[in-house]
Amino acid sequence: MQNAHGGDSWNGLLQQVINNGIGLGQGCWNIIILVLPGMGLEENAAEIGNKKDNDCQTWTLCKHAFYDLTHVSPVVFLFLLKECYFYGTCKATMKFRALQHQVYLVLHNDPKPGPATFIVQCLYVSPLFEDHSQGFTHLIISALRRFLKRSTTSEDSLEMKDSAAHLLVDIIRGHIYHDEKIVMKVLEIFDVKITNIEKALCEIKEKVDLSCGMAKEFVKQYILELVESQLYMTAVTLIENFSIFHYDQSFLLDMIKSNQFKAAEKFATFMGKPMLSILVEEFIERNMLKDAYEIIKKNNLKQDFPDVHKRCKESSLKSLAEKGCWDVAEARTNNDRQLMEYLVYLAMEAGYSEKVDELCDRYSLDKFLDIKVPETSILQGRYLRLDELLVEDVIWVDEIEGLLDATCHIEGVKVVGVDCEWKPNYVKGSKPNKVSIMQIASEKMVFILDLIKLHREVPGILDDCLTRILLSPRILKLGYNFQCDIKQLAHSNEELKCFKNYEMLLDIQNIFKEPRGGLAGLAEKILGAGLNKTRRNSNWEQRPLTPNQLEYAALDAVVLVHIFRRLPGQGHDKSEWKSCIVSHTENTKKSKKFAPKVEETEIATNKH
Repeated sequence: MQNAHGGDSWNGLLQQVINNGIGLGQGCWNIIILVLPGMGLEENAAEIGNKKDNDCQTWTLCKHAFYDLTHVSPVVFLFLLKECYFYGTCKATMKFRALQHQVYLVLHNDPKPGPATFIVQCLYVSPLFEDHSQGFTHLIISALRRFLKRSTTSEDSLEMKDSAAHLLVDIIRGHIYHDEKIVMKVLEIFDVKITNIEKALCEIKEKVDLSCGMAKEFVKQYILELVESQLYMTAVTLIENFSIFHYDQSFLLDMIKSNQFKAAEKFATFMGKPMLSILVEEFIERNMLKDAYEIIKKNNLKQDFPDVHKRCKESSLKSLAEKGCWDVAEARTNNDRQLMEYLVYLAMEAGYSEKVDELCDRYSLDKFLDIKVPETSILQGRYLRLDELLVEDVIWVDEIEGLLDATCHIEGVKVVGVDCEWKPNYVKGSKPNKVSIMQIASEKMVFILDLIKLHREVPGILDDCLTRILLSPRILKLGYNFQCDIKQLAHSNEELKCFKNYEMLLDIQNIFKEPRGGLAGLAEKILGAGLNKTRRNSNWEQRPLTPNQLEYAALDAVVLVHIFRRLPGQGHDKSEWKSCIVSHTENTKKSKKFAPKVEETEIATNKH
């Protein structure tokens, strides 16, 4: 049999099996390989002539569930698993899970000297897989963990631990290579103690320069090597498992300094309350309030740190406020008056006057009503305003006449910015709310379409007007991550055709490719001031919208036009942004890119 996937070592191993019948019953020359349904393997994969035994002329690879493992050695077992994996045609993750389940099943089939010891023996062999050693090792050891949790076995527990201890000693001495994750799994599954390590060392003391009574020093030396390599989690696992109290506060601080917070928590938990208190104090100093509070809660330290919970909650509210998630922040207060007052304070800092009024009215917080809300946000800095961009008018469109007028105006310009807004839905797993408004802006004028009302009252006219705009080859439509918006528009208005086809769409994001900050960051970079995103996640279904919501919506669309106007001044090659223009029709699977005529482009950059 030819093996296209294994190295020379496996070919040699297979030849040994052919010549000597390693691991098989006397006179048995049928290699039986595990083949899983759905893995893309044929029932009869290959036939190999065997000249050694005239009574059995062929070898057959066929479906089999290892009904009897009493005569199958770890070497053959792993070789067969390897062949199953490489002959499968489905994805690697699916093959891994399927084989893992099969190993779990076949461990019931009486491997000798017992399932756990058998897997330990397999771990001695698995490094032969070279590049695939780690994956197959995790496969068999995770299958064993599942087997031990769900099955009863008559295998001697002491023998199992002793076998695992021998393996650990050989790993530590460098005779067998396994990474630190396997070391942790072996400790966890087999519960190896220092007495087992001592016994393993005593059994080999005559062969090497090792003496009994040195097990703890032997383990300590290995832990030191792990610490020097900054493999802190493995080191802490050994410290905990073998009760090594050699390390102190400096070790904890080294882990924190290296951002190994999970390992630091595991070590502090093992060492007790004084070390946990030091860890909490370090987390507080680093403003890791949520992590600090979780440790306090898990270890009953609330009396030692009474203010951390409040600070943690306030930090969470501030983070949500900075993201504009005011409804989520309000829910997180759980009607706590102090936290609600803090949220009102954050809304005041953000210049979100309507949110201040809304919260004060809902929760009877009268003392805030007479306080003047600042015009600019302490949280965000200076923002663009419509008057700075010389916008002449923002027009709300919710009637047929206004829609027709807006369409006529838009058809008379060459470049427009397009955006849309919808009410956020914070229920996990639920569908997004329908798009509420759509903004279309020229350089001087912004139209805000009430899609909810227009779709309800004049869906046909709305569809026709937006089709004329979105499919016009004479109008360059600018968006920011607008592919996402257009999908949401299409899902919200499935019966309308206008959102399924478009021409001349230029996504500004694809030109600048700003990694951080989004449109607000791009506006700050190009125009010198950012966008106030405080109202991004406000209730866009309420009517009427507040003046601040209208300004927010208008700015998101018109700023695209002003950023586009700066393209030549930023040294961008026109051919570069022209190549980013896309169009899409419903019967085309992929968007097509094309460059508009030169004369149209020149007009577009000088006329609104």
